[in-house]
Amino acid sequence: MASFSFGAGNARKLASLPLYAAGRMLTLFVPRSRDEWVFGCGAGIGDGALALWQLAAADGRKAVWLVGSARETADAAARGIRTLPKSSLRGLWRTARARVIVVTHGFGDVNRYAVSGSFLVQLWHGIPLKRIGLDSPETLRLPGALARSRAAKPVRTLLGAMFRGAARRIRIVPAASHAVRGRLESAFGLPDDRVPVTGEPRVDVLSRGTAEDRRILARAEIERVAGTVGSTARLVLYAPTWRDGAPDPAVPSADEWAALVQTLEQLDAVLLVRSHPLGAGEYRPPVPTDRVRPLGSDLAADVTPLLPGVDVLVTDYSSLAFDSALVPLPVVFLAPDVADYARRRGFYGRYADVAGEDWATDWTGALAQLVAVLSDDAERQVRLARARALSARVHEFRDGASSQRVYRAIVAGSTRAAGAARKGRR
Repeated sequence: MASFSFGAGNARKLASLPLYAAGRMLTLFVPRSRDEWVFGCGAGIGDGALALWQLAAADGRKAVWLVGSARETADAAARGIRTLPKSSLRGLWRTARARVIVVTHGFGDVNRYAVSGSFLVQLWHGIPLKRIGLDSPETLRLPGALARSRAAKPVRTLLGAMFRGAARRIRIVPAASHAVRGRLESAFGLPDDRVPVTGEPRVDVLSRGTAEDRRILARAEIERVAGTVGSTARLVLYAPTWRDGAPDPAVPSADEWAALVQTLEQLDAVLLVRSHPLGAGEYRPPVPTDRVRPLGSDLAADVTPLLPGVDVLVTDYSSLAFDSALVPLPVVFLAPDVADYARRRGFYGRYADVAGEDWATDWTGALAQLVAVLSDDAERQVRLARARALSARVHEFRDGASSQRVYRAIVAGSTRAAGAARKGRR
């Protein structure tokens, strides 16, 4: 069962309007500090937020990470990161006092009620293929009863105003390239100067060191969290996209499971299933097998550093298709609901621009392509060439230094903003 939907999330936002108003009053009267930073990440201790944290910590910044679970607290402690519960009074206060706030998913990564007036950095969590934010009708979706009522239109208008008002608080959203920049500007309703082309901190790990070293480290971490697979086994990462609370149409049938496991055995391969943290299908084979293993966010909060240890990516609409192009990895696209997904969510450009014209619509087709990629070097090279071409289109930088560029932009921008605020109080 899915754990979240836009309809339910928007209902909670509407119910929390008094808290948003109270938080706004708090930030009007509580002055922002000169140098405090607050970090949060919807996926745990990782992603671009961790890459920036490391730079801020090395630079002596006074920073704290706001957490929402015991797992995040433990993961942060293992890295020596100081934390506070984001929903606590101390979390509220630190968010209200912080000069710089860094998030990767949304304002709920920190204490959502106290972000106004900060230098807010939205790192986002991947290059969007599916439409997001203001570009997607899903953003303003309402729960069933309310969506069918006469109040639906004015409520959507209110939600749209809330989203635009929240987005205007964002001071920086780093873009991987000029092609991606336009998507982010449109999705968040931001001007050019707030969407600098710096590269994404979250993928720096895919460009540092040698390719061999990256693969060795990634493979070791995969075995640590998913179990030993052996030196000869090929690893197939399957990353289906969240369907906004709806069932995943790509969950294999019993017959497809049997064919999938048989194919994995023939190829000496292991399927690592990375279901989206906001909604998971039942990706468990009827007969348990070591050939299919979970690799969810409960095991690996950040999957990006693990990509060099994988041999093939299977996905539908995930931004991992763009991330893996930096490795590069051959990709098999499995998308049984392209037309429906395009109507409901929409894409930036055509799906075929990323997936090609030969994406699979069921597991039978996907397995045939998987066999070809792992058995025929010529086919593998074709897929690798596609990945390199995709990377050239969407990644301006491949030098492992995007975190530094973003960090410098934050320091310069927050210094100017603080100076302007002091001048305005005189």
